[in-house]
Amino acid sequence: MNTMTYKGYVARIEYDAEERIFVGHLAGIRDIVGFHGTSVDELESAFQEAVAHYLEICEKTGQKPVHAAVATAAEMSDNSINQWVADVLTKAVHGSSRTMQV
Repeated sequence: MNTMTYKGYVARIEYDAEERIFVGHLAGIRDIVGFHGTSVDELESAFQEAVAHYLEICEKTGQKPVHAAVATAAEMSDNSINQWVADVLTKAVHGSSRTMQV
């Protein structure tokens, strides 16, 4: 999976072979914000515009912009927040037990 980062926001990037464009969506926010481009430069510019537009709309509506690290990490790993947390805790426990056994 490919990602882009800008101003603390992460976007998941996919290639649409049928349309021959790159498509991105902001991760870890409750709103749906998408963008696209036919080149990496165009995609990056569209991503920055999408973030700026999202922040502008949040300001106009009095809504706090959200880009929670946990929600982003869960989405980027194709898991729900609950599953992501469970996986992280499981890895932490197994990592701790390996350390304790040494």
